[in-house]
Amino acid sequence: MSSVVQPCARCGARWAVQGAPMHWCPRCRGVLLSPGRVDAPASQRNYRWVARRPDHRLRKAAGTTVAAPPGPTPRYTEVPRWGLLDPPRAPARAPERPLRGIAESRDVLLVLTALAFLVAAAAEYGRYLILLRNRTTLIPSWLLWISDMSVWVFGVIAPLCALATALSLVAWLIEARKAAFAARGSRDPRRRWTLIAGCLVPGVNLIWPGVFLTELVGAKPDPRAERAVRIWWAAWVASGLILLAATLWRDASSLQAEADGVSFTAFSDLCAAAFAVLTLWTVRLLEGRDLRGAPRSAHRWVMAADPAEVVIAPVTPGERDEIENSQEEVVAK
Repeated sequence: MSSVVQPCARCGARWAVQGAPMHWCPRCRGVLLSPGRVDAPASQRNYRWVARRPDHRLRKAAGTTVAAPPGPTPRYTEVPRWGLLDPPRAPARAPERPLRGIAESRDVLLVLTALAFLVAAAAEYGRYLILLRNRTTLIPSWLLWISDMSVWVFGVIAPLCALATALSLVAWLIEARKAAFAARGSRDPRRRWTLIAGCLVPGVNLIWPGVFLTELVGAKPDPRAERAVRIWWAAWVASGLILLAATLWRDASSLQAEADGVSFTAFSDLCAAAFAVLTLWTVRLLEGRDLRGAPRSAHRWVMAADPAEVVIAPVTPGERDEIENSQEEVVAK
């Protein structure tokens, strides 16, 4: 592209000079000024721009026309609502993640799961009491129907609540690990599907959740957080073994074994409810809160630096003579 241009005196367009200079602007048919370099400073240009009023042609044609007298000064009866507005910028919204919404319902699901297993345990113990009573007395049909329905309904609701709680806990684990590693200036080394599979695949999920939580705590963990993770891990493995034993006990053949299976199922429900509360305490402890959700207050033990308080004052030589004289007087009396 040529560095020599011809400006138009009418529209201001610049036209590159390819060969011989042109005389008329191809756009508005105005007069083209003499060629010059496009980057020439103002002192070296062979033309200059002159500012004129928009109605300079009309004023020039009117000649000696007397201008109209100026009107009254404009005023406003109220604050004008026109002009350039500079509204404050809206705060940037954080990108919504689908896992964050699931993780926010974690605490509510844990509480519901604990309550569901408590009611399921009460239904199982109610059936066990009915079995004991049935050895000597016939049980009304309506009572058996209530017992069967309560055992069946809460035997379905409690595992469903546990499954929903597990999904919310996995979502919380993914978000918590992402935030923890970002605070350390790195990225989570484990992929999302690895975390999901390690937490939800039966058998494998007895080992990997504890590993994931240990990595979440970090290389230099808080002793209380590390101890809480270990307690939760041991309780998680024990809960899995209790669930396996309760499942196998349901296939018992004798009546006494079936009755014992009902009792053990109620015991496993109580353990599941206690484990839900333990899980709630663990995740809140990792977030710096207590079981009720309040911020955890830090306690620091400081060694006392004050001198020890003297209980018995030392005896001076003058005081010793007075004590001996008083003792002699007491003996003389």
